[in-house]
Amino acid sequence: MNRSARLVAALTVAAALLTAAGCSKLKARDQLNQGVHDFKAANYEQATEHFKNAVANDPELKVAKLYLATAYAQQYIPGVDTKENLRNAEQAISEYNDVLNAEPNNPDGMLRIAYLYMMMKQYDKARDFYKKALAIDANNPEAYYSVGYMDWQDVYKDIAERKSKVGLKIEDQLKSKQICAEIKTQDGPVIDEGLQMLQSAMTKREDYDDAMVYMNLLYLRKADTECENPAAAAEDKKMSNDWADKAMAARKKKAEAAAKKNSGGITIEKSTAMPEDQKK
Repeated sequence: MNRSARLVAALTVAAALLTAAGCSKLKARDQLNQGVHDFKAANYEQATEHFKNAVANDPELKVAKLYLATAYAQQYIPGVDTKENLRNAEQAISEYNDVLNAEPNNPDGMLRIAYLYMMMKQYDKARDFYKKALAIDANNPEAYYSVGYMDWQDVYKDIAERKSKVGLKIEDQLKSKQICAEIKTQDGPVIDEGLQMLQSAMTKREDYDDAMVYMNLLYLRKADTECENPAAAAEDKKMSNDWADKAMAARKKKAEAAAKKNSGGITIEKSTAMPEDQKK
C-alpha cells in the first residue's frame, strides 16, 4: 500500500471513530433526557437504568453521573437495614465519589455523601465529609449543625449506656466519680466540638432554632462531665435552660411571622421609638 492509500485508510478509520463517538454521545443525551423524565415522575428505578446507559455511552457526561447518584439516593430509605436498601445508599456514595474524583473540590458532592452517611448512622464518615466541605465553603450553616447534631447523638448514647449500667436514667445525676471521669475523657471533647459547631451554625443563621435546641441538649450532657465541680454543673444546666428559652422564642417568632404572611391582612408595626419595657 502506497503512502496515499495509507493516508486515505487512516482518515477513513478516524472518520468512523468520530462517527461512532458522536453516535454514543447522542445516545447518552437521549438516555439522560429519558432518565430526567422518569426522575421527575418519581420513577427512580427506570430513571436509574437510563442514567446508567447515559454514563456507559458517555463516561464524560458529568450531569448523568450526578443524576445517577441522586436516583440511587432517592431510593434509599433511612432506618431500613435491608441489603437492597443499603446497596442503594452505597451505590449513591460510589457515584458521588466518582464525581469527586473528577472534581476534588466539589463541596456539593461532599455534602451529599455526608448526608447519606449521617442517615446510615455512620457518623465518623459523615463528620469527615462535612468537615471537608466546610474547609472549602465555611458559610454553610447546615453542615455545622449536622456535625453538632451527630456529636450530641454520640455523647447521648455513650452517657445513657454508662448510666444504665449502674441503674440510672439519662436525666439522673451521677454519684460515681469514676464513671464521671470516664465520661469526661470520652465525651468531653465531642461535647466541646458540638457546642462550637452549633455556635458556628448560629453565626451563619441567627434564627437557627434547631441549633439552639441541641445547644440546650449538649449543655445537659456537659453537666455530666463536671465531676467534682457542682458549681460548673449548675452553670451548664442554667445554660441549657437559657438555650431552651431561646429556641422557644425563635420558634414563636417564626410562627408569628408565618401567620402574618399567610393572613393577607394589614400589619401595624410597633414604633421603634417605643420604650423597651412597653414592647410586650
